[in-house]
Amino acid sequence: MKSIVNRMVVVLMVAALTSVVALAKVHKQKVTFESDIKVNGTLVKKGTYDLKFNDETGQLSIVKNGKTVAEAMARVEPRSKKANDFQLRSTVNGDEQQLTGFTFGGSDKDIVISSGSGASTSGSSN
Repeated sequence: MKSIVNRMVVVLMVAALTSVVALAKVHKQKVTFESDIKVNGTLVKKGTYDLKFNDETGQLSIVKNGKTVAEAMARVEPRSKKANDFQLRSTVNGDEQQLTGFTFGGSDKDIVISSGSGASTSGSSN
């Protein structure tokens, strides 16, 4: 009898831990920056990175080879329709390019990092 109770407690603990992890939604996308770009004031060299966004905290991380290269806070804004594919948004001021937002493919929400001025450009993803 004691063995059954112990097993039930273990199952409940595992379920509780799993549900906490499931609630924290971290979206991940591999992106290729074709030129150097600034993210929250941090210069990110051109190349391929993992872009991670935590819905719960609003934390954006740019990661390369398991190392966080840049971080920024972001907010979620609704879109009128779902995005067909992953989209990056940036502004250009002089010779500097600043990441201002992105949208995950299939999402009806835009992730906005900051507002800025300048001409909009598009990036690509892999």
